[in-house]
Amino acid sequence: MSEAPEVRPPGPPVVTPVRVVIALCLFTPFVAMLWVGSYAKTDPAFIGIPFFYWYQMAWVLISTALTATAYVLWQRDQRARRSETKDGGAAR
Repeated sequence: MSEAPEVRPPGPPVVTPVRVVIALCLFTPFVAMLWVGSYAKTDPAFIGIPFFYWYQMAWVLISTALTATAYVLWQRDQRARRSETKDGGAAR
């Protein structure tokens, strides 16, 4: 008869520096867009486009880069946790 693998309940959430960076990458665009007073103006214009518009369009690109960075960091973190769990379980 085969023995069922041990199922451990998940532990408390772990806050690591990488996870803090991930949170900052995801939170920064929200703060930048919700703080309207910082970009509710027309000057400086960029190739004839008022600041209000080009600032928001720039944040589309910045948000894409930050989200991609957060994704890559999250994948690395998950791989590291999985390998740590496998190594820790084998050492017992």
